[in-house]
Amino acid sequence: MAERSFKAEVEQLRIGAGEVFHGEGILAVTKALLQSGVAYVGGYQGSPISHLIDVFADASELMAELGTHFESSASEAAAAAMLAASVNYPLRGAVAWKSVVGTNVASDALSNIASGGVTGGTLVILGEDYGEGSSIMQERTHAFAMKSQMWLLDPRPNLAHIVDMVERGFELSEASNTPVMLELRVRSCHMTGSFVARDNRRPSMTVAEAAESPMRDVDRIVLPPANFLHEVEKIEKRWPAAIEFVRTVRLNEHFGPAEGEIGIIVQGGLFNTLNRALELLDLSDAFANARLPVYVLNVTYPLVPVEVRDFCAGKRAVLVVEEGQPEFIEHELNTLVSRAGLDTRIVGKDVLPRAGEYTGAVIRDGLADFLRAWAPEHAPPETPVSTPAPALSASAVPQRPAGFCTGCPERPIFSAMKLVQKELGAFHVSADIGCHLFSILPPFHIGNTTMGYGLGTAGASAFKPRGKRAIAIMGDGGFWHNGLTSGIGNAVFNQDDNLTIIIDNGYSAATGGQDIPSSKAENANRRTNNPIEKAVRGVGVGWAKTIRRTYDVAAMRDAIREAVTSSEKGPKVIVAQSECQLNRQRRIKPQIAKAIKSGRRVVRERFGVDPDTCTGDHACIRLSGCPSLTIKPNPDPLREHPVAHVENSCVGCGVCGEVSHAAVLCPSFYKAAIVINPTWKDRMGDRLRGWAIGRLQRWADRRRQARAF
Repeated sequence: MAERSFKAEVEQLRIGAGEVFHGEGILAVTKALLQSGVAYVGGYQGSPISHLIDVFADASELMAELGTHFESSASEAAAAAMLAASVNYPLRGAVAWKSVVGTNVASDALSNIASGGVTGGTLVILGEDYGEGSSIMQERTHAFAMKSQMWLLDPRPNLAHIVDMVERGFELSEASNTPVMLELRVRSCHMTGSFVARDNRRPSMTVAEAAESPMRDVDRIVLPPANFLHEVEKIEKRWPAAIEFVRTVRLNEHFGPAEGEIGIIVQGGLFNTLNRALELLDLSDAFANARLPVYVLNVTYPLVPVEVRDFCAGKRAVLVVEEGQPEFIEHELNTLVSRAGLDTRIVGKDVLPRAGEYTGAVIRDGLADFLRAWAPEHAPPETPVSTPAPALSASAVPQRPAGFCTGCPERPIFSAMKLVQKELGAFHVSADIGCHLFSILPPFHIGNTTMGYGLGTAGASAFKPRGKRAIAIMGDGGFWHNGLTSGIGNAVFNQDDNLTIIIDNGYSAATGGQDIPSSKAENANRRTNNPIEKAVRGVGVGWAKTIRRTYDVAAMRDAIREAVTSSEKGPKVIVAQSECQLNRQRRIKPQIAKAIKSGRRVVRERFGVDPDTCTGDHACIRLSGCPSLTIKPNPDPLREHPVAHVENSCVGCGVCGEVSHAAVLCPSFYKAAIVINPTWKDRMGDRLRGWAIGRLQRWADRRRQARAF
């Protein structure tokens, strides 16, 4: 069950020539692929293109009608390997994933296809989430494009332009027999807009037709001696062909006046931000009517020497707006300007930050410094220096660490681990990519390292315990992506004596709830319900156990204790199952709302804390950390410490009470059943319970009064 369904929106993908398309960037990209006659698409989900994969899945019926094959790939490497279909056949293909980590996973296949080249146009759509939208290390795709000689498009954030660049990207790939990368930042993926559509095209050749007529070209296979000739072909034929296509078709753009003593060169994806900075300095408007010459690099690799020479000629200085580091574009521009014999000064990281996201304010400040040095007539007035206000100390700002959602089934796993560590001492914990990585933060403080998606077990493989075993964490998405072979299979082969806890929450939850092989939901287009325990036993794990309800903290604690103290040698695996609470709420809330509206009886469980029983110790919060578990003033005037309190955001998972029971804490938690649309039996039972409780309370009050006298 994906985070969001695009079933309604994908119907708009059917519109034809002359009609106006309205929607998000990811929908526009899909429409562009269909208009380009793409034969196959695939990819692996990850921000900011997770929804693009969801759109592909929801549009699979339309794609099938057009003869376009869609594959939800097991990993980025599997997606990249799909591009092999375009090596010998005139098939247009597109794949998508999150960069840079996704590109790293796919690097083997990408290097091979970049070496041998392609016959059909191939497009790699990358979610380039550098900056504040990123959840990964701050790296760029540009380095990989340069290393493997793959052309890199960075389209200006405008739906009509992005659609055009997708279609031109296929043409560029075919003109130069080279795979093309197209990077989309977070804002480009989710911006909304419109463009005039064209008719969808059936592929000139489908993958089925290609398979029926096999073709083979030994020179395209990366084996000696052909692979030695590939580099020469890339430099002497493909690169010049790409530059000529970019120049002839005018993929790069110019804004502002044609002439001037200064100018700006900017990555296409940063143009809107640059224009906003120019607006703030009264040098442009909302319609990009810039008062300075601006050269927009919608193709950031390769650069076109003639275009660079013509733009820089006659200018004293040019500002390069290039986000991230190293400054690849700035270095190459300096080389091209020098080779052209120009005296133009290339200015970049000397006025703009070397690292960090280029927001409008950041570019504005750097641009102002550039103007003061090279065009004072355009520079803003110097801001008077004022005494800065005293900075707030770090302790004055409340910490808001990222954490698990309310009711998350992963929370009790780490509560159980804390209980085991309290008993047996600290363990080395090799963490993994996914929601479970939040365990490194308060209140759990569990996790020593993280090395990659599905690499939790491999990250612990160097530890050969003599007494205390290392513990590795892995999600079900990471398990199927990479962990089965590189983690579990490797541990079996080397007989690593460690414990792996695989968190099976039913989906690839961290990327938006996409189905995976072990998903419990029935999927009409894919085979699900493949048990993880069966898979790990299939590769040779002897000690494996499945806990089917992670909220049972005591059972989780006992299973972990048994695994780390067992006398049996070899790798051990615990599969901890419970559905992702976010996906569960998305699934059941519409069902509950429908039932309530129709007048059917609905029971909702809620947990609470008896303030008269709570001691104010707050150990339950330290062991759970649930967002709905907080504190409130103590109702007893003789006690100072606030008591625990469960807010109305509680989803009734019960982990707070389970933790208190497993840790032998105070018995202050209670469970209440809220009945909506109660039957006459419910009402009668409520009256009887109220009567009985009232009788008991009055009896207790009389006894207390009698003892007082």
